Amino acid sequence: MATSLKCFLIDDDIDDQKIFSIIVEEVDPTILCTFASDGVDALEKLKNGSVRPDIIFLDVNMPRMDGVECLEKIKQLKQLDHIPVFMYSTTADPTTVMQTKKLGAKDFIVKPTSIMELASILTGIFNNEKAHSRTHDNEI
Repeated sequence: MATSLKCFLIDDDIDDQKIFSIIVEEVDPTILCTFASDGVDALEKLKNGSVRPDIIFLDVNMPRMDGVECLEKIKQLKQLDHIPVFMYSTTADPTTVMQTKKLGAKDFIVKPTSIMELASILTGIFNNEKAHSRTHDNEI
């Protein structure tokens, strides 16, 4: 039996965390969501194993450690480098988009202004990750 997806949102904006959580719950109530408010907190949770996500959404602009540096550190850790990371930011500076993709981000999502648009984006991502997970499970 397939387990539910576990997603990890790393974002310093508490309101964005709440909105994201509500939309994930509406898109698929079986998905478990955890949060960190900056890259330092996120890496600590990932390294000590208190968070074991199937997918990561990572804000770019955060205090203490920004999303680009956090992405770089995630991809340097062998136990984490396979986890798809989606950059999730209010702006999409082309240099930052290119830099994060070179560092291993799966995609760069500009935070939509519409809840419906975010729900649509997340539905597509989660469906794709579930299909990928099922394919991987069948190979094992």
